[in-house]
Amino acid sequence: MKFQLLADKNLGKKHDCLVLGVCQKTGLLAEDIPLDDKLAALIKSLHKAGDIKGNAGETLLVPVADSSLTDRLLLVGVGESAPAEAKIWRKAVRAAAQALNKTPAKSALVALAQVPVKERDGEWTVTQLTMELGNAQYRYDQTKSKKAPPLSLKSVGIAAPTGSTKKSLDQALQAGQAISAGMSVTRELGNLPGNICTPSYLAQRATEMGLKYKSLKVKALTEKQMERLGMGSLLSVGHGSDQESRLIVIEHKGTTKANSRPYCLVGKGITFDTGGISLKPGLGMDEMKFDMCGAASVIGTMTAVAELNLPINVVAVIAAAENMPSGRATKPGDIVTSMSGKTIEILNTDAEGRLVLCDALTYAERFKPKTVIDVATLTGAAVATFGDVNTAMLSNHDPLADELFKIGQTTLDTVWRLPMSDEYQALLDSNFADIANIGGPKAGTITAACFLSRFTEKFQWAHLDIAGTAWFGGALKGATGRPVPLLVEYLRQQKA
Repeated sequence: MKFQLLADKNLGKKHDCLVLGVCQKTGLLAEDIPLDDKLAALIKSLHKAGDIKGNAGETLLVPVADSSLTDRLLLVGVGESAPAEAKIWRKAVRAAAQALNKTPAKSALVALAQVPVKERDGEWTVTQLTMELGNAQYRYDQTKSKKAPPLSLKSVGIAAPTGSTKKSLDQALQAGQAISAGMSVTRELGNLPGNICTPSYLAQRATEMGLKYKSLKVKALTEKQMERLGMGSLLSVGHGSDQESRLIVIEHKGTTKANSRPYCLVGKGITFDTGGISLKPGLGMDEMKFDMCGAASVIGTMTAVAELNLPINVVAVIAAAENMPSGRATKPGDIVTSMSGKTIEILNTDAEGRLVLCDALTYAERFKPKTVIDVATLTGAAVATFGDVNTAMLSNHDPLADELFKIGQTTLDTVWRLPMSDEYQALLDSNFADIANIGGPKAGTITAACFLSRFTEKFQWAHLDIAGTAWFGGALKGATGRPVPLLVEYLRQQKA
């Protein structure tokens, strides 16, 4: 879909659909749109009659005759008053995007970026609007015999908000498009079934990215190469599977500045998780195809990084494996040696994500990263704590955690920090190895992060547990694309 910022005289050009915000108290919010008297009177009468009250997310589609601006009008409620709350404004935008996609309109002029939002500027509204409109166009049909019909909407003009420069708004528009593209990649990988999206398939998709974007260099380590590196922990997870494990490395070279250390993302890529010998219950196990959403979100973020050609260096390390039960599978009580040299007693083979991540984190040391953020669908405890609202965050570096929290509040891709004090570390004590891979039934999200922290002592690190936010279940089952908006915005704010 093509996006374009429009201002001044260009706002008077005709589109198939005109999207305007309506507030409960004040009615129409479209001061810069050159409405003729007839159209303005129509909107006023619809609001006065209660056809559109202005409730957040409420929509009303109205055919328009003899207008020089549009053939149809889509009115969207933006809440009680303006400036609107950010979450309420986003709800309105999402409702507008869904309603717009149901119309036969090929072009639209959307004036929602001009709606004032509390504590947000015009660049924010343009980025969010572009991202949400693009994200709403995603459809999954790769494994369906009947493909989804193409959406009619092909071009969107965004009425530019005032008070910002054209350059800054253009950059905001590009950011929104890149984030949307990254989220689509993430959602598609997450939604694919485990018989298609294997570790080798992830490696193939990453390799294709390297061919598409000049700034990217990609390599995928085989099991033999990982054996030579001593990655006994990662390799132990895939022992029971016929699918070979892979360690995928994607490097974005955005600066030639000497000694510019990279920012590193590490993704958990368990392409299907049966639990191994510690077999999961059958009910809902199909959703374990989503256990690679950490890897998917890292690949999606690197897509956006390459699209924007960010002027920094970024490295992604993705640990991909399939966790299956078989005669070759790792057993509870087995002890493996990680790449760091630390030995691990595997008390539960369903706590496999941390086993692949610890070797990926150790591998990341060679890049001497400025910061490392790992992303993983790691614990059911995170779901129990935060549901699908906040991503759980733990960190060994307060400034990094604070920065991610603030960016989460800004992007609405929110994270919430949990403690990781020394008292929890003792729960991982083992009589037979340096560390156990689980800490018992208590504080599961925290002890999982404590395990990972044993492998992050040489860099500033944050852990994002996206088990509750990476996908929806039920009727809306599917990958969400989080936390791509958070990660992209974090990287956009960094310097070489």
